[in-house]
Amino acid sequence: MAERSSAQPRPDYAAEAQSILGRVTSQLAKLEKRDSELWVIVVLTSTLVAAGLLVTIAPGAFSQGGNLHFEVFIPKEFFLSLVALVALLNVYLVSQRLELRRARQSLISSSIQGELTRLQSFTDPLTEIYNRRSLEELAHRFTSQARRSQTPLTFLMIDVDRFKEVNTRFGHLTGDLVLTEMASLLKNSVRGSDAAIRYGGDEFLVILAESDRTGALRVIDRINTLLDEWNASGPLKNCRIRLSIGMSEWQEGKRIDQILDEADAAMFSEKSAAVV
Repeated sequence: MAERSSAQPRPDYAAEAQSILGRVTSQLAKLEKRDSELWVIVVLTSTLVAAGLLVTIAPGAFSQGGNLHFEVFIPKEFFLSLVALVALLNVYLVSQRLELRRARQSLISSSIQGELTRLQSFTDPLTEIYNRRSLEELAHRFTSQARRSQTPLTFLMIDVDRFKEVNTRFGHLTGDLVLTEMASLLKNSVRGSDAAIRYGGDEFLVILAESDRTGALRVIDRINTLLDEWNASGPLKNCRIRLSIGMSEWQEGKRIDQILDEADAAMFSEKSAAVV
C-alpha cells in the first residue's frame, strides 16, 4: 500500500497552463506586429517610388490629339538606383517574411511539444492513467464543478490485496502487468467524466463526478464484476486478485486530505475484514 505523504504545497498546473498560453499569445502578437511593420515599410517604399516616378515623368507630359503623351528622359544612374532599390526591397521583404514564418512554426511547434510534455507529466507511464502528481489539479476541478452544480462527488481508494505475493510468486513483470490490467479495469468501470488515478504502488484512486454513495456502490459492483471475469479467465495460476475499496463523499468545507484519509481508512477496514 502506498504511504501517503504529509500535505505539501504543489504547483497550480491550471495556472501554469494559462501562463504558458499567455506567453505564447504574447509572442505571437509580437510576430504579428513585426508582420504589420513590414507592410508599413512596403506601403511607404511604394509610395516613395511612385512619388519619385511621378516627379520624373510629370514635366514631360503633354496632350496631343486627345491623348496624353510622355516625353521622359531618365538619367541612367537614377534608373539603375531605382531598380536596385526595388530589388533590395523585394529581397528584404521575402527574407523577413520567411523568417517570420519560421518563427511562427517554431513557436507553435515548441508550444505544442511543451503542452504534450506537461500532459505526459500527469500520466503514469506504466498504467497510462493519471498519476499522483495530477491529483491536486483534478481534485480542484472536480470539487469546483460539484460546488457550482450542487452535485455530489465521491472518492474511491482502491488497493490490490497481497500484491507483494504476486511479485514474489510470478515476478515483477507479471506484477506490472497486473497493475496495468487493474488500471484498465477501473477505466472500463467508470464514465469519461470520472477520473482514475494511480495513487502510488499498488494503490489507485477513482473520482466519481455527480455520484453519491448509491452511485458509488454501483460502480464498486461493476468493478467487482469485471474483476471476477478477469480472474475467471485464469491469467494467474492458482491466484485470484482481490481489490479492497474504501469510499468517501465530498462535502463543502471538507479538505481533500480529509477525504482521502476517510477513504483510506474505509479501504483498510475492508482489507482487514477480508484477512479475518
